[in-house]
Amino acid sequence: MGAPTTPATTGTPSRPTRGVPPADRALTRPRRRLLAAAAALVALAAVGAGSLLDLRTPAPKPADAPAGEFSAGRAYEDVQVIAARTHVAGSPANDQVRAHIEQQLRGLGLETEVQDTVAPEAGQLSGAAGGATMARVRNVVARLPGTASTGRIFLVAHYDSVQTGPGGNDDAAGTSAILEVARALTTGPRPRNDIVFVLTDAEEACLCGASAFAASHPLAADGGVVLNLEARGSTGPVIMFETSTNNAKLVDVFGRAAPHPVGTSFAVEIYRALPNDTDFTAFLDQKFVGLNSAYIDGGAIYHTPLDTPAALDRGSLQQHGDNALGVAREFGAVDLTDLRSGHDATYFPVPGGLVRYPGWLTLPLALLAVAAVVALGWLTRRQGRASTGLLAAGFGLALVPIVAAPVAAQLLWLAITTIRPGYAELLDPYRPVWYRLAVLALAAAILFTWYALTRRRIGPAALAVGGLAWLALLGVLLAVAVPGGAYLTTLPALAGALGGLVALRTRQTGPWPVVAVTAAAAVGVLILLPTVVLLFPALGMGMGGVAALVAVLLGLTALPVVDLLHPQAGGQRGLLALRARRLGVLPAGAAAVAALVLAGVGLAVDRFDAAHPAPTHLMYAMDAGTGQARWLSHESHPQPWTDGYVDGMADVGDDFPGLGDGELRAGPAQTANLPAPKLDVLGDTTAGGERTLRLRLTPQRAARLATVHVDTSTATVLRAEVAGRSVPVEPREGKWGFGLVFHAPPAEGIEVTLTVRPITAQVAVRAMDASDGLEALPGFQARPPAVGVVGSHSSEMLAVARTYPI
Repeated sequence: MGAPTTPATTGTPSRPTRGVPPADRALTRPRRRLLAAAAALVALAAVGAGSLLDLRTPAPKPADAPAGEFSAGRAYEDVQVIAARTHVAGSPANDQVRAHIEQQLRGLGLETEVQDTVAPEAGQLSGAAGGATMARVRNVVARLPGTASTGRIFLVAHYDSVQTGPGGNDDAAGTSAILEVARALTTGPRPRNDIVFVLTDAEEACLCGASAFAASHPLAADGGVVLNLEARGSTGPVIMFETSTNNAKLVDVFGRAAPHPVGTSFAVEIYRALPNDTDFTAFLDQKFVGLNSAYIDGGAIYHTPLDTPAALDRGSLQQHGDNALGVAREFGAVDLTDLRSGHDATYFPVPGGLVRYPGWLTLPLALLAVAAVVALGWLTRRQGRASTGLLAAGFGLALVPIVAAPVAAQLLWLAITTIRPGYAELLDPYRPVWYRLAVLALAAAILFTWYALTRRRIGPAALAVGGLAWLALLGVLLAVAVPGGAYLTTLPALAGALGGLVALRTRQTGPWPVVAVTAAAAVGVLILLPTVVLLFPALGMGMGGVAALVAVLLGLTALPVVDLLHPQAGGQRGLLALRARRLGVLPAGAAAVAALVLAGVGLAVDRFDAAHPAPTHLMYAMDAGTGQARWLSHESHPQPWTDGYVDGMADVGDDFPGLGDGELRAGPAQTANLPAPKLDVLGDTTAGGERTLRLRLTPQRAARLATVHVDTSTATVLRAEVAGRSVPVEPREGKWGFGLVFHAPPAEGIEVTLTVRPITAQVAVRAMDASDGLEALPGFQARPPAVGVVGSHSSEMLAVARTYPI
């Protein structure tokens, strides 16, 4: 046979001859293929390294840093005080934390007060499962008056902790950061606008502190800009993950004022769709504008006894404070009268800053990307790199890795959790990096295998165009449904199409085609690689398939570069063709081996031990009227330790409605000598067929919460008040048609007024209170060192209930 012919690149277009494979059906044809591949990969690795290095947290500044700067060293001293022990809302420990915060703010010369009130919940938290939720809250509020205020900036964090841990990160970090920001702001020139520091109570219970401030405090009457500081882990970059709507002007301030701006409009879209809440929710409900930030990696310790000051990454604390101080100063200087822009911005981090553009460009850019990919397909066909049929096949086959990679990632995690079931109770493993790398290697193996199997028959150019076509199509779908996330596929598709067009219109044997496709792939790396890295801690390994999907999309944008790892496409016969196919499967085989090795290393390294205990969930519930008691657990697959307390499933909704509906693992328990909450009748009147009961519910022990429920077979609740505040009456299914959950009840009890339509002579009222700590209960055996407490609002709960006929 003679040498294969090479189609022209700039003259008359040629088409593949039927039955004869073309000499090369790729977008690039470098003479020195190995050198081109090495150069392209080095360039992309450099871009990727730069984008990841930009996500690093800054070095923490020491306690002797200049007065006008934020110092993680100084802030950490407050963290140690605030998170010295568990300090749930209403506890004596929380009173001590509040006293420390007051002392610090007053010491700065700030106008400081405590807002002591009863407030309803904001958002929909788990506590709402038992009924309408309220709490007694005590917020610490301080104000730094502006010189010529056009509005107010509110720096917000919550100072209470969960009952299962001291809250070194959540949210002693945010509280301490605000105290240090307040110190820095009071050492320099006063800002133009008022700055209000709000340290809220009972966030963990029901967001009730934030709800009380946003809805009823005089300083909140005119609204303003809220900067909320949170944590859902122990390390990692601080991400600005939530905004109010029409956020373009807010994002612009954040992008130019935050020293380390990390945030994506995609994260905002995801969070708006999730049923999650922070204090920020309460302010949004009252039409405030603002930004919500948190660091989220290291989620294994979230809400657990391990969330101590020592677990806090001071680099994350430094970034929290640097950004809060910089943004507060900028908002403190600008005109706050109009911060709603009429549209949301699209934005994402790149080395050196935050790229942002108006949201109204989203759909036009998506359509432009589609047009560019169509143009690339047309030119590819015109230059003989692929036929119409091959382009269609490339498009159809490109869906295979898009679907297969996330499915395989989920199956991998299912296999790992089968081997180590304790992972099912964690947001993330203690050492998740090995598993994350395994998912990425698995995604790469699937992409490389797919490419090796389809490349020779379909052709590199057709597959590259097909991959970009899917990205462009997803960009249009996202632009319509999730506009803030459209950039993830639109911009890489647009860059890839433009790079391909340049490659096809330049001298094929020169370096410029490789430069063009490498530059296009670099855009995908800049946008999608940080997204993959941020998605892992945001969603946890339980949803690692999402990160695998984005990784595959990144691979599709870089297919012309991936192709350089393969021998020249087409034209080979006999031993040359066999050798080419063998070389083509090397990347896939290497990635598959890496995935297995990394998963194995993860299992070997991330073992449960005393420092990284297996999480378990256990509660104790007793009916003081019948004397029956049970152990309860939320664990779907109980750990061996939990198995010693619970056996089968049981529905406890009828006996303990304050714990919510649904089945739990249950087992018999010994009766403890514990008093039920006392329910006194303060008044009982009947008029017009309605009966009004004034009741006082008083816990007889140190309780974190108390509940009241009314049996629907004895009365229908028409209206309800708690501490003089109206409570929404929303009928619940089941035996207990009305429910009330009250967090941090005062020692003197809470007054509840119920107006009911009686059905029977006696109204059955179920009262329950709950404290924390199981150690003193009969039959309880302490956890072994390698067994820990899962981060849950009901872990270690001790509930006592009784029904009172009235």
